[in-house]
Amino acid sequence: MSGLVTGDAVVLGLQPARLPSRALAVLIDLVVVWAVYLLITLGLAVATASLDEAAVTAVSIASFLLVLVGAPIAVETLSHGRSLGKLACGLRVVRDDGGPVRFRHALVRGAMGVVEILMTFGVVACVSSLVSERGRRLGDVFAGTLVVRERIPAARALAVPPPPPWLVGRFTGVDLSAVPEALWLEIRQYLTRSRELDPVVGRRLAERLADELVARTGTPPPAGVPAEAYLAGVVAERQARDARRAFAPGAGGGTGPTGFVAPAGAGGAPPMGTFPVAAPPVVAPPVLAPPVLAPPAVAPAVADPVVVDPVVVDPAVVDPAVVDPVVESGARPTGFAPPA
Repeated sequence: MSGLVTGDAVVLGLQPARLPSRALAVLIDLVVVWAVYLLITLGLAVATASLDEAAVTAVSIASFLLVLVGAPIAVETLSHGRSLGKLACGLRVVRDDGGPVRFRHALVRGAMGVVEILMTFGVVACVSSLVSERGRRLGDVFAGTLVVRERIPAARALAVPPPPPWLVGRFTGVDLSAVPEALWLEIRQYLTRSRELDPVVGRRLAERLADELVARTGTPPPAGVPAEAYLAGVVAERQARDARRAFAPGAGGGTGPTGFVAPAGAGGAPPMGTFPVAAPPVVAPPVLAPPVLAPPAVAPAVADPVVVDPVVVDPAVVDPAVVDPVVESGARPTGFAPPA
């Protein structure tokens, strides 16, 4: 890995491309460019058959410069340092600070490429790449660029082997606060690679790491416990403490402000990778009573009008208490009492 420092004082870890991958990328680019150049040359030969020799020479030089020099510069500028060959090989041209290349970088690289690749058949470029620490050719040196690998195989994640069953829970009272992270990293790397080491070398390394761990914790291993088993037991204890701290009720369990309750897993902790979501409350729809329709109003029957003949009674002749105000002509009583 090559440490590149950016303008913001950030160190970038980039892996420079070496000669085999760069040579393969250049070969792919040359095959494509020469194929295009030959097709264009044949087309121009047919089109300029009627021109004189000077015109044909000028057209040939222009096509050479445009196809073999201008085309790679344009492709590298527009693709930000990834030509067809570099794209196939997983390479990329970047600046010394890790940024994308510009037109001036591509121009210098293309101009120097004519000299060290086309005119010398790549001999100068191969020698300069072998001499350079980062595998740079002369064009990269003058342009201030670097060819790096974009596709880096991911490293396999190796799990730390578990301790023997009879050591589980034996280191619960050990104080691990004074152990630095660098020592933890060394112990984990040793435990994951212990099967690949020579037995004698692995035993010596385990004893050295165990002595450093005892000096930090102040707790020696139990009698008769090998150094490798002791390291595995202490690492397992630290992982168990980290898990309990991460899944403690105060850290991630319990009821939060949103009413979320984490389900309990092993040891009362929620299972790893599980994020339950509380079901929303079920609200019953309001029950609407059917409307009560009043019966239609029926107009009361109107009786036939009764015509009452007016009767004139002389109060001086007839006693009002004796005379019944009934029509003597046979009309029905209507309950109407005329005024005296």
